[in-house]
Amino acid sequence: MYISNYCAILLLIVALCFGVSQKSPNGCGYDVNSEPRNDIQHACVQYILDSVIQALLKNPERRFIYVEMAFFWRWWNEQSDDVRETVKELVNDGRLEFISGGWCMNDEGITHYNSIIDQHSLGAEFLRDQFGECARPKIGWQIDPFGHSREVASLFAQMGFDGLFFGRVDYQDYQYRTMTKTMEMVWKGSANLNRESWLFTGVLPRVYEPPDSFCFDQFCNDQPVMDDSSLHDYNVPERVQAFINAAHDQARGYATNHIIMTMGSDFQYEYANVWFKNLDKLIKYVNAQQVNGSDVNVFYSTPSCYLYALNKAGLTWPSKTDDFFPIAQNPHGFWTGYFTSRAALKRYERYSNNILQATRQLNALSEINLRSSEAMGVAQHHDAVSGTEKQHVADDYAQRLSQGIDIATDVINSSYAKLLPKESGLAPPLVQFLCHYSNISECLPIEGQIRFTLTLWNPTIHPVTYYARVPAIMQYSIRDPTGSIVPSEFLPIPNITKNIPGRTSSANYQHIFKTSLPALGFNTYYFEMIHDEKIEKKKVMMTQNETCTLENEHLRIEFDDQGNLHQITNLEKGIATSFTTQGFYWYTGFPGNNSRSEFQASGAYFFRPLMPDPQPVSTMRSITCTKTETVQSALIIFNNWASQEVNLFQGSVAVEFEWTIGPIPIDDYIGKEIVVRYDTDIQSKSTYYTDANGREVLERKVDYRPTWNYTVNENISGNYYPISSRIWIKDEQRQLTVLTDRSEGGGSIHDGSIEIMVHRRLLYDDNEGVGEPLNETAFGTGLVVRGKHFLILEPPENSALIHRVGAQQLFMNPIATYALPQNSYADYESLYRQTWSALSDSMPLNVHLLTFDQLGPKQFLIRIEHYFELNEDEIYSQSVQIDLQDLFKSLGTITDLIELTLGANLPLSQLHRLDWMTNNNESSHVETTQQTHLKDTMVMLNPMQIKTFQVTL
Repeated sequence: MYISNYCAILLLIVALCFGVSQKSPNGCGYDVNSEPRNDIQHACVQYILDSVIQALLKNPERRFIYVEMAFFWRWWNEQSDDVRETVKELVNDGRLEFISGGWCMNDEGITHYNSIIDQHSLGAEFLRDQFGECARPKIGWQIDPFGHSREVASLFAQMGFDGLFFGRVDYQDYQYRTMTKTMEMVWKGSANLNRESWLFTGVLPRVYEPPDSFCFDQFCNDQPVMDDSSLHDYNVPERVQAFINAAHDQARGYATNHIIMTMGSDFQYEYANVWFKNLDKLIKYVNAQQVNGSDVNVFYSTPSCYLYALNKAGLTWPSKTDDFFPIAQNPHGFWTGYFTSRAALKRYERYSNNILQATRQLNALSEINLRSSEAMGVAQHHDAVSGTEKQHVADDYAQRLSQGIDIATDVINSSYAKLLPKESGLAPPLVQFLCHYSNISECLPIEGQIRFTLTLWNPTIHPVTYYARVPAIMQYSIRDPTGSIVPSEFLPIPNITKNIPGRTSSANYQHIFKTSLPALGFNTYYFEMIHDEKIEKKKVMMTQNETCTLENEHLRIEFDDQGNLHQITNLEKGIATSFTTQGFYWYTGFPGNNSRSEFQASGAYFFRPLMPDPQPVSTMRSITCTKTETVQSALIIFNNWASQEVNLFQGSVAVEFEWTIGPIPIDDYIGKEIVVRYDTDIQSKSTYYTDANGREVLERKVDYRPTWNYTVNENISGNYYPISSRIWIKDEQRQLTVLTDRSEGGGSIHDGSIEIMVHRRLLYDDNEGVGEPLNETAFGTGLVVRGKHFLILEPPENSALIHRVGAQQLFMNPIATYALPQNSYADYESLYRQTWSALSDSMPLNVHLLTFDQLGPKQFLIRIEHYFELNEDEIYSQSVQIDLQDLFKSLGTITDLIELTLGANLPLSQLHRLDWMTNNNESSHVETTQQTHLKDTMVMLNPMQIKTFQVTL
């Protein structure tokens, strides 16, 4: 099973001084106070739901909340019509309330905004279709993730949520907020979108646990409420007084006379009657004390009812503009290890999403009308892509992604069967297949073939230049879509690649060639084996352990004869940065027993180095320099488990660093955390910048937190932040940006340095729930991980265009599929299109097509976004206008256009969010359009704005 942990939580609202009276249920939404809970996961979620539904029917005052639709959907599909009608009645009465409503409770540190939106849309669609408006979530409920992103708050606000509640914040932050009664605030989720990104946010008092001694589950040992006074174990007076004391203690940290108590925890509510029966008693006897002067009134409720009470309290609220990263549980327990844990799974998730988005586009453009994204939705869970699950659970997530890719491959084939033939019915379909091991130069189905085709789908709405790499046993001639022979390099595959455990390919060479792909379209390249006498011998210069300079028209990269990177020069801009060091280091993972904070171990969740200074993986290295017309490379081998290949392609403005790490040795019984460092002469003044979920960028400062006086206990892990797509440092003249191909953790520990953790292999568990060390293996040895960084050196004022576009193209990489035609090239060319684009006009460079999906016959869901921030670029940070009809010229004419909320479950004109006032007398109110059906297809986008539309043709 892919189950990790399941939290079942019911909520009590406690009103001190009788601020809110209890209502009987008479409808859904803010008109009713309801009960709650949250979900997450457990192998017996079905039993929890079975039990809870029956318990709710016994008492109309009871409430329950549910979060993750992946599990509810499974349960729902097994229910009878009678049970479904009962559940719908509970939802309509506000007694069962769906909160957040995503396919899962996603992680916030290392997930990409594209996938966060998708998985919430998937859950929202299910709720809308099955239950209607009463089930539309209005509250974000992120009680378990390990830090909280400003970008997620912005996305939730744009989905139409009125508030967000979560449980985990830094222990120092928690202490400060409790002392200052600032546990609840207006979070300004975007530096670009203003009030439409503001979200009321509250920190729960105990993560998601009930007050001490008030757990009434089969897993708990707390005393139940015994109310038979004739028995010796009668305990109502002490139980009531303990609860009243707990309510008063909690109230000290909050600004109103309303407080929220979560009643539940991991794996609970399989026998819901145990919880509800005790809570019924507790409510009865606590409220009975009001005649004796008690100021506590307690009742079943939900987060939405609690939020509504806060909204009606008439207070002004503090505001927040930064995020909640990183967070520490204790002085030595920072939740920063998971930023990198299971680096291979993190890359596989990103790769899977790349395929999913391209598949949706192909599906829509060919009107196949096949949809499936459940595997990607589940993978966003905070114990999935985060890497904080047991090994067999991680294997299950990977298997589900693999099965999802298999489904996607079927869609790709159905789509190309319509798009490739020049005339329908005349050309036989060509079976397309993906080569998933291309990153280790392996594609077994094409090995030894006389001919094959490579079709590259460009999922962006801009033409792109892409360097294709195709492993081969022998040399091929390659024809582009015009029939011309493509200039190609035929280079040996490095031994470091051929020796990766599990690689079974016989290919010793690879073709590398440049492609120019049309926007939202494909090119096909035809490969045909050539005989030795026809092989053109191209000039290749190769040196070993000599000084090496890689250079193209934009950049120069200089290495010494020991493989040390000395300098990168931007030739066009006339700037350079020197490197004091560049290479791989390892921290020793702390080997603690977790008995106290000072013995906290480094594990899947936590990063805690034993010593503050990492050790180099090797004091020696070798360098092999290869130069061709297309690419110049420096292969640097540090030892038998750490290497990198630095590639500079013709015309490229970025330097590619392809690193290979593993198997990390542990025969010395030392767990190791591998980082790559780029140490430069840039005067960064203890400041660096990291992206949030692939979108907006936040400024970071070493040993500093914007909202409280930070006490430093861990000067390495305390300065690590999630890097979903990029990190940079800068001074007045230079900015060095590193783009990543997956989410990783890192920071700038020293001035002029960028440090990124790329792999981890540990021998101790950190006692946060995994229950086993993060010690990944494959093929009988430690896991090998391979990835890429792209370095960009530009003046700060010019960098945005390159790193924004570069990050988007890296995220939405061309999708390569192969086929084995039996036709000669002449026959192939006569039967099949070799190039095609859905667009007839070029799109603005600062606009990205985020979603293009078919909802039904002639009905489509699209999201377009402006992916530059305010003041980033003189040209591309301006507002931009786009005609949606241009996206559909190949499909038809737009006859109806409805703008939706970001979650695509409500017309934007029908959205009415609660208004809040900040301490600075700023109102969160946003005027919304009253027009549902739009006639004009011209859309204006402001910086960082995403617009969502349902389009009918």
